[in-house]
Amino acid sequence: MLDFSNTDAALAAKAVDLITQERAKALSKREWKHRIAGYGYCIRDTQHGQIVETLPHHIPVCTLPAELCA
Repeated sequence: MLDFSNTDAALAAKAVDLITQERAKALSKREWKHRIAGYGYCIRDTQHGQIVETLPHHIPVCTLPAELCA
């Protein structure tokens, strides 16, 4: 199980909000990942699903909402 206890809930909410907005603007999943990398985030596949991490240190922020996983 991934531990998000040291992540601020407000930071996680802002990250999900930004990632959702960028997904609406992007034409493809590849473009979307490139756009969020510009903001310092990435999406990584794990055994427990996809998670949002910060770049370049890969610190987990939150799990990716199900509606964005598709």
